[in-house]
Amino acid sequence: MKLVIVESPSKAKTIEKYLGGDFTVRASVGHVRDLPKSNKDAVDIEGGFVPRYQIVAEKRKVIDELESEAKKAKEVILATDPDREGEAIAWHLAQTMGLKKPKRIVFHEITQNAVQEALKHPRAIDEELVRAQEARRVLDRLFGYDLSGLVWKKVRYGLSAGRVQSPALRIIMEREREIRAFVPEKFWVVSADLKTKKGETFTVTCVEEPRDEKEAQRIYEAAQSKEWKTVSVDETEATRAPRAPFTTSTLQQTASTRLGLSPSRTMQIAQKLYEAGHITYMRTDSTNLAKEAQQNLLEVAKDEFGETYAEARVYKTKSKSAQEAHEAIRPTDAKKRSLGANEEQKKLYALIRARALSSQMTDAKILRTKLTATVEKASMPDFTANGSRVVFDGWLAADPDARGEDVQLPKVAAGDPLTLVEAHSEGKETQPPGRYSEAGLVKELEKRGIGRPSTYASIIRTLETRGYVEKQGRTLIPTATGDVVSTFIENNFGEYISDTFTAEMEDELDEIAEGKRKYEKTLKDFYTPFTKAVKSKAKIPKITSMGDAPKEFPCPICGGPMEYKLSKNGRFMSCKRFPECLGARKEDGSEIAPPKELNEPCPECGGKLIEREGRFGRFIACSNYPKCKFVKKDPEEEAKGKTGVQCPVCHKGEMVERRGRFGVFFACSNYPDCKNTIKARPTGKICELCGSLMMEGTKTIPERCSNKACPNHNPHKLAKK
Repeated sequence: MKLVIVESPSKAKTIEKYLGGDFTVRASVGHVRDLPKSNKDAVDIEGGFVPRYQIVAEKRKVIDELESEAKKAKEVILATDPDREGEAIAWHLAQTMGLKKPKRIVFHEITQNAVQEALKHPRAIDEELVRAQEARRVLDRLFGYDLSGLVWKKVRYGLSAGRVQSPALRIIMEREREIRAFVPEKFWVVSADLKTKKGETFTVTCVEEPRDEKEAQRIYEAAQSKEWKTVSVDETEATRAPRAPFTTSTLQQTASTRLGLSPSRTMQIAQKLYEAGHITYMRTDSTNLAKEAQQNLLEVAKDEFGETYAEARVYKTKSKSAQEAHEAIRPTDAKKRSLGANEEQKKLYALIRARALSSQMTDAKILRTKLTATVEKASMPDFTANGSRVVFDGWLAADPDARGEDVQLPKVAAGDPLTLVEAHSEGKETQPPGRYSEAGLVKELEKRGIGRPSTYASIIRTLETRGYVEKQGRTLIPTATGDVVSTFIENNFGEYISDTFTAEMEDELDEIAEGKRKYEKTLKDFYTPFTKAVKSKAKIPKITSMGDAPKEFPCPICGGPMEYKLSKNGRFMSCKRFPECLGARKEDGSEIAPPKELNEPCPECGGKLIEREGRFGRFIACSNYPKCKFVKKDPEEEAKGKTGVQCPVCHKGEMVERRGRFGVFFACSNYPDCKNTIKARPTGKICELCGSLMMEGTKTIPERCSNKACPNHNPHKLAKK
């Protein structure tokens, strides 16, 4: 028996169908090892930037099962994804399981032929690819931890910075500053609805957009004349060439604009399609097609549209770091028009198939028409109308959504008279540049060489999760927090988040994969000056103000001036005399109820205790905050959180309600001596099977065990068994 190890269970199921009874296919469920959370223990910098990996806690059971299967197998084959991340997972599996010379196979599509062909050509694990992934992981950790630590101290606790995340945020903020600085200018659009002798109507627009109202009025008055005529009709034939098949970046952009999918959702759906064997590997920056795949697409084009529609094409990959051995994203079998899958998968597959099929088809032929008209014997600019229509659809037959609308103008000749129906003059203002959409940001990141195909979706997701940007529709809008963080990093570490530095670092990491650069030297050349730069900023003052608030919003307590400050919930206005005066307003100017002073000294510093309103209700804190960080819950609020249920672990504390990053949970009041926690309110009963606390469940499961490993945690599964 031979053991094949892949990453995902669904991928394992698909591959197992293609292999005979001599093979067992199992999944590692992603990475099995990672760097520890603590930066001190993560990397041995002095020893040559050696990462100190540790087994991911929840993967110990998976590893035990894989090791058990490996002992029974005469051969272990590692078939993880065909990229750096996949190579690293294969290496970690070999290291963790103690495999000696395991076989490594790669395939870019999960089909029977591809898998069986890969088994005929096994190789060793590519150490250079592993080293490149390791360098990226270590570099990101060192950059993120060192810079995030400084941001915590100088801006606000809990914020973060990243090697690729921060340049992306800078790009968004640069556009936002352009919008803020934009001064609109007025202009006028003058147009006229005209009618031909045959009664056909169309609209022409003045070629000039006057900035002066008097000039706009003069042109408008001249256009009121009934004596219009056709000056010229120019028809030109043009062609539209098909686009290259999808790369990761172009798939994310097109899925966003056509299907309304976020980049991360697009990749999740594509992952499912890949694992089910419907498309090729979806993390690629190559537009290359295998000869067999190209032939398959040409045959389908001929069968569906005819001989005149098929044309073999080769596309040049724009990314200099692209691996041409990889393929563009395409269907594994273009003859397959639809899938028995959910709607999202069907739509994304149809999009991928249409793009790949159209890439091997003939140009579309377009007839473009420009009609110019004017008023006879009038001193005014020409008016024009533009039309276009498809005379031969070519590749647009396979991808009709890329066609656009036909705009057909009436048949007229130069000198033909025209009749005015109505003239229009509309005042407008120039618009600032638009904010980035998710698709627009992905395109910009790729253009500037920031990040790689596998990172675009995670970059945007991180910016949203951190609260640096908000998504309105498809538009990314920077928050006050994102503004402050980006400004701080730009002002103090601009060179490390510049386009040049970030793109060059990506190139250096690619060179490690190609064996052209050394791992240790690359990291040392970066980290030595970087850590000095971070230490040199240790004495800069903490950012406490984000600028003066508008004068129309005085302090609601003392009437003095206010300034903007940053809290976990965004910007707010604070009295400049804080902490002497505790007046505050929300960003919209509405008052925030002032804290209530209590006749009780702070037990830590002797200052006054005050009652405040926070995100999770009332609490009591020291008025000397942030110098003194003493906090306790309001007695009434604390009483609400008590359950009256004794902790079954230490038998000393009571299970009480707490709030964390992910919402409400219940923990022992004897913390930190006892760290027992459960997710839902305890009922006071004890599980008959394992002795753990029972907790409140859902409508279908009113009560369940708090122990995940216990069958009573999910009675539905127990009933099925």
